[in-house]
Amino acid sequence: MTETQNPNESATHSREHADLLQTLGMHRNFLRITTQGLTDEQAGQRTTVSALCLGGLIKHVTAMERIWVDFILEGPSAMPDFSAMAEADQAERADEFRLLPGETLAGVLAEYEAVARRTDELVAALPDLDMDHPLPEAPWFKPGVRWSARRVLLHVIAETAQHAGHADIIRESLDGAKTMG
Repeated sequence: MTETQNPNESATHSREHADLLQTLGMHRNFLRITTQGLTDEQAGQRTTVSALCLGGLIKHVTAMERIWVDFILEGPSAMPDFSAMAEADQAERADEFRLLPGETLAGVLAEYEAVARRTDELVAALPDLDMDHPLPEAPWFKPGVRWSARRVLLHVIAETAQHAGHADIIRESLDGAKTMG
């Protein structure tokens, strides 16, 4: 520690990082719980008018978390070019929300676990959650806005929590199980 460094800085750093990771972990667990005891067929089944299924939600949250962690590391170049997305890209994105032939629930859960482990390791190692990058150009982002690593993690937490709620509704519609309440 340098003489000018606040002695509580590393403790605050550790608490904030730990709080973010604990919160993200809790919502990841809510999402995972919705798939307990399901077959691959059930995990791919749509139960509402939405195109969402449990396996597809896991795939989507995995892809979303991976891209945002890449953004923390690399900035907007890690993100897709939203302004130039072709129809083929949109179809590929739609596949992100489905369990495709040959994909298994165990496989998408294993990939989610690997992405989660990478995120947790990165967050634990980040010296500064204030480091930021400009958001990529997209119709849903205001021009010139920058997001810090902290803001990205809050976004990942919010997305994960939102999709865990979607998953709970899908699971209840599938077999009556109430995984979150």
